[in-house]
Amino acid sequence: MTTTVDKTAIRDAATVIVLRDRATDPHVLMGQRGASAAFMPNKFVFPGGALDAGDAEIPLARALPPLCADRLAEDSATDLSHALAAAAIRELWEETGLILGQPGDWPGAVPPDWQGFAQTGHVPTAHALQFVFRAITPPGRPRRFDARFFLIDAGEIASDLDDFSRACEELSHLHWVPLRRARDIDLPFITEVVLAEVEARAHDPAPPASVPFFRNDDETSLFLRLNGRPMPARD
Repeated sequence: MTTTVDKTAIRDAATVIVLRDRATDPHVLMGQRGASAAFMPNKFVFPGGALDAGDAEIPLARALPPLCADRLAEDSATDLSHALAAAAIRELWEETGLILGQPGDWPGAVPPDWQGFAQTGHVPTAHALQFVFRAITPPGRPRRFDARFFLIDAGEIASDLDDFSRACEELSHLHWVPLRRARDIDLPFITEVVLAEVEARAHDPAPPASVPFFRNDDETSLFLRLNGRPMPARD
């Protein structure tokens, strides 16, 4: 019997969970992927996407919390914490038109992918991003990502929370979903798992000291914690 080895390259990626009204009636921002999308067609997801080559060079007016940067560096061949933070801010802007930044001028030339962001008069800030989950896409999928999920309080967004007019067309039906009902819509499995973690942290403003890591290698699937012990299997 011949065993087929999955050769799909795993790309680093950043995903953003924007949480609104967390103290009263928490809502999360989600959109629907297109029917023709190669990855997770028709599913409702958080904004996010793969790292770009230039993300590591993007100036951040304020850096990630040191605790989050430390967790991002764990179980990684290189420290991608700065690049992942920049990617999270860029993907949020591209897919929703929302601005995670502060008023200011860019130091030096603005990269092409950031022209629209810079024209709003803002520079990106990462201090309010909280690293809360990491997951690798299982083998056998058309695309595989090593995705880091960042939680951000909507109060940190510098633009109108209901204005998605500057969003690209990658996600449709952008809207604020009540957190208590989010798992009732058509979601990828991993998004359901992440939502459970968000629900548990909805009223905790501090970044987690221990971060779940759903690791899918070619031969094994492990549910670990960065800076912690393996987690018990979930039903």
